[in-house]
Amino acid sequence: MAEAVSNHDTTAERAAPTKQRLVYPKMGLLFAVIIGCFTAWGIAADLTTPMVAGFKHIFEMSTFQASLVQLAYFGAYFLLAIPAALINERFGYKVGLLTGLGLAAAGAFLFYPASKILTYEAFLVALFALAAGCSILETSANPYVLALGPEETATRRLNFAQAFNPLGTNIGVLVAATLILPKLESPVDLTSATPQQVQVIRAGQLAAVMGPYLGLGLLLLAIWVVIATQKAPKIVEEFPDVGDTSTGALLRILWNNKRYRFGVVAQFFNVAAQVCTWTFLLQYVQQAINGSLELGAYLLQVSLIVFLLSRFLMTWVIGKIRATKVLAVLAVLAVLLCVYAMAFPNITGVIALVGVSFCLSLMFPTIYGVALHGLGPATKLGAAGLVMAIVGGAIMPLIQGATLDATSAAVSFIVPAVCFAVVAAFAFYDLRAPEQPAVATSKADVA
Repeated sequence: MAEAVSNHDTTAERAAPTKQRLVYPKMGLLFAVIIGCFTAWGIAADLTTPMVAGFKHIFEMSTFQASLVQLAYFGAYFLLAIPAALINERFGYKVGLLTGLGLAAAGAFLFYPASKILTYEAFLVALFALAAGCSILETSANPYVLALGPEETATRRLNFAQAFNPLGTNIGVLVAATLILPKLESPVDLTSATPQQVQVIRAGQLAAVMGPYLGLGLLLLAIWVVIATQKAPKIVEEFPDVGDTSTGALLRILWNNKRYRFGVVAQFFNVAAQVCTWTFLLQYVQQAINGSLELGAYLLQVSLIVFLLSRFLMTWVIGKIRATKVLAVLAVLAVLLCVYAMAFPNITGVIALVGVSFCLSLMFPTIYGVALHGLGPATKLGAAGLVMAIVGGAIMPLIQGATLDATSAAVSFIVPAVCFAVVAAFAFYDLRAPEQPAVATSKADVA
């Protein structure tokens, strides 16, 4: 017996989706608390994005040096995913959640001593710890959500939980825009300031960075207490005789599963497309309609709201239509919108790129659920691979940035167009692939 891992998509769901319970009895409160985790790491991610510009301003460093913020964040996600899977395998999802929440809260609280040390490296350490905790949290929470209800509603359940992640994203952007970035502008000309004045100004700016992160730490700690004290119904799993379940054997199961391998690749390019689209929207607005950075930031906020609302809409849609059919349609539409933005760098191109966020909404949780289908005892390790694929968000924007420097903002959107084409190929593969028998069956013990 081990903790449960539900499969996302059954033959019944493929043939004719029917009304099913979203979660097992007595699991509603636990599900609601885990949804809070999705919101929390959304806040963390989008508090981090403006820190590239923020630290460049505070510490007077190059863009490359400031970009180490994103490297620290995405690098932690990549490095901690496998350890998170091992924690889940050995101790269960609840321990994984608590470990991730505890480490993320500790990282957030480390921003306080970092603001007193007044060095960039101290903030990178705090940021790495925060992201490491979020990596463990995400590696644990996603498959746990899949396991909290019937297999028939697993993908819809994960889409619903993931819908609260962009809520956190919007909160993070709002907090950064109102509580951090406005306070980084110095009222004093630093070139004429004395060393003591520079020290005082820098301390005030770093305090502005510290405050929201301390608030995030308190939120993470509150969620930790609720989960730790919650007597969650046991979820158990019965495996047939699958033989060797060592790490090496589980890795072979993953490698031999083409759907999973393709799913990891698709997730890499999905996250890459998301980060590319949102990162370079501002430059596109500047070049296409001679817009200001403020207008670009406003349109980015609109994009995130579209993303949020579409998440809830798509959760309803995939209750009626098979998830990968919807994924295929949205991925193809995203390719077309990017190509249109390339061909028509004007206000309609801007609208097209905002519309890409509508397409993005379904992608992450659906790819995640489809890729984990039928993996049985290898699911926890498989979940780590899908979280590691988030590193696509650190790699592909570099390629789009180089393309933009060599051509234009409009032409650079060939990069997310190609990324979305890979996602579409994965969706069509799943639609055509024969149904694979599940390695394991699962049930819930709610007694």
